[in-house]
Amino acid sequence: MKRWIVSCVLVTLWFLMPAAQAALNIFACTPEWGALAKELAGDKASIYVATNALQDPHHVEARPSLIARARSADLVVCTGAELEIGWLPLVLTQAGNPKIQQGQPGYFEAARQVTLLEVPTVLDRAQGDVHAAGNPHLQLDPRNIARIAAALTERLAQLDPAQAADYRARGKAFAERWQQAIARWEKEAAPLKGMPIVVYHKNMTYLEHWLGLREVGALEPKPGLPPTTSSLGELLERLKKDPAKAVVRAAYNEPRAGEWLSGQAKIPQVTLPFTVGGDEQSKDLFAFFDDTIARLLAAAK
Repeated sequence: MKRWIVSCVLVTLWFLMPAAQAALNIFACTPEWGALAKELAGDKASIYVATNALQDPHHVEARPSLIARARSADLVVCTGAELEIGWLPLVLTQAGNPKIQQGQPGYFEAARQVTLLEVPTVLDRAQGDVHAAGNPHLQLDPRNIARIAAALTERLAQLDPAQAADYRARGKAFAERWQQAIARWEKEAAPLKGMPIVVYHKNMTYLEHWLGLREVGALEPKPGLPPTTSSLGELLERLKKDPAKAVVRAAYNEPRAGEWLSGQAKIPQVTLPFTVGGDEQSKDLFAFFDDTIARLLAAAK
């Protein structure tokens, strides 16, 4: 009798194993795409995020641990538009995983789902670290995330057809909650329209475009080049003619240049989370935008 019971248990476990192994392995390049994949896939996916919010997404090392994770991935979700050009191609090549190579269903670029801003008409590297495809920091406009979520939902359904109905149901529920949140954020952020700001790097463009912020200067003299004493002095002189309300930087940006300008110009420096996990409040996509707007409104006062 005991042997029969043990046999039944083993058979049951054997039938359950495929279900346990059916979850998609998702390799997300940055925290926002890991958070979005979690919203859309829930427990149907195992999600690995290659970077954290305090890392500059331009400069990531193609570590062996990333290559190992990519080797077992069913889907890679990244920004594209050259944001990961310094490390992702090497990871994909070394991983040797045919499912996630460019052009395959297992490779998903967020930038292909939206209209990119600041696409250069002339490529001139003398202008600094200019992205040929356009500005890649597109996660700061929640309307972009809505479009990306719709496309990613369908990609999940394509890769895991057995769970397609669940992905689409989660995608629909997310879209409804997200549109309600966008309406609330835009109402709350109305006082920010026209607010002049100084940025550290050209990474706030989509936030400015969405909320109507006005960029009057950047701490970097050219994109990707660190601020210098002379460039900061020139910027301070410009602000005497066209004052800013705040210096805005991402959590991963070096703070000292902004602190100097903040002190000299008598304006606050605002550190934005920039992505999920950028501070203690930004635990998911909704909290990320809640916190971003709250910090800007505090500076505006």
